[in-house]
Amino acid sequence: MSEGTQLSGLTGTATKVSPSFLGGAMIIAGTAVGAGMFSVPTVSAGMWSIWAIAALVFTWFCMLHSGLMILETNLNYPVGSSFDTMVKDTLGKRWNTINNIAVAFVGYILCYAYISGGGSIVVHTLEATVGFAPPQILAGLMFAVGLAFFVWWSTKAVDRITTILLGGMIVTFFMSVTGYTFNMKAAIFFDTESGMSTGSYFPFLFAALPFCLASFGYHHNVPSLMKYYGKDPKKIVMCLGTGTVLALLLYIIWLFATLGNISRADFAPVIEQGGNIGVLVDALGRAVESTSASNMLSAFGNMAVASSFLGVALGLFDFLADLLNFDDSKEGRLKTAAVTFVPPLIGGIFFPNGFIIAIGYAGLAATIWTAIVPSLMVRVSRKKFGNPQFRVWGGETLVWIIFGFGVVVGTSHILGMFNLLPVYP
Repeated sequence: MSEGTQLSGLTGTATKVSPSFLGGAMIIAGTAVGAGMFSVPTVSAGMWSIWAIAALVFTWFCMLHSGLMILETNLNYPVGSSFDTMVKDTLGKRWNTINNIAVAFVGYILCYAYISGGGSIVVHTLEATVGFAPPQILAGLMFAVGLAFFVWWSTKAVDRITTILLGGMIVTFFMSVTGYTFNMKAAIFFDTESGMSTGSYFPFLFAALPFCLASFGYHHNVPSLMKYYGKDPKKIVMCLGTGTVLALLLYIIWLFATLGNISRADFAPVIEQGGNIGVLVDALGRAVESTSASNMLSAFGNMAVASSFLGVALGLFDFLADLLNFDDSKEGRLKTAAVTFVPPLIGGIFFPNGFIIAIGYAGLAATIWTAIVPSLMVRVSRKKFGNPQFRVWGGETLVWIIFGFGVVVGTSHILGMFNLLPVYP
């Protein structure tokens, strides 16, 4: 029996079978987890462990439900419709222009960030294993071009490779984290030697919020999932719920491993060196002298950045195809691929060390289309269509919670840009 088709009894008719929700959940988890694993510990150095976990849990809650609001709205439009279609019809041309710029900016800057991070971790891995590595620019270029092929080929290809990558991530993650977790020290994790109270870390939380939001930024994949599964809200909700919960659990475990081994003071040089992935891996290697754990962590880093790149690139690819009206033929997908990948590749060549800075700006712009626009859009959609196929629970209260979260995150990043928020170090 071929995948996607089964024969229906004696009639011989063929009925299409929707793919398993597991593939979609892996796309969501892979997009969210990825390189966020390496930015979250670094930006958590200010607020430290307790507030970092609290910020992640609340961000997860808001980002899951804003994604469900996008799904609720998206179900009222033809399969293949993305933000350009939905926002224009619900909020008008002005909001659509703002949202399109924000979506494209985030997609491009995250692709650039993952090319930067991918080049960094590839160089670190090769130097640690074979003693030689190409320049980071060349490593990032090879990393991006190789993965771009799967996005150009099909969503199913991304599904398959992301599932493989996430499986490898889980194995290498637990093999590496087991060593780090067994060596974690409560005094480091709770920063008891500094003499600071838990409340004194709270002001640092706001500067980290944009990075937390960016670490759950899967929303551009919601239209891609509807394109993949059709109008099957139950299955897509399972994808979003399973994928984001898995991402949250991995983030929390990872915080135990990193913040339990690298002291708050030792994060200062990591931040000063730009916070790129290879720098954090080096810091962990110095904190816990375990060659096997370090090798497993490097393998995890390679797969994490690759899965994030694939998820973000797929969402940007489908968004641009909808925006530019490129068809789904191989030639049309080739044009979309060129528009999708050439700009971040140019950025990766000329600015190879912008990982943490790029993630922060992505979090700022992402507040528009992952929190503010979904909350406004779903209100109009409910009035216009009634949304009979699916409705997110919580009514107006939840809508305004998501909207308020977006405003707080965006404001925090702007204040941080003007040095009006406490930052560490």
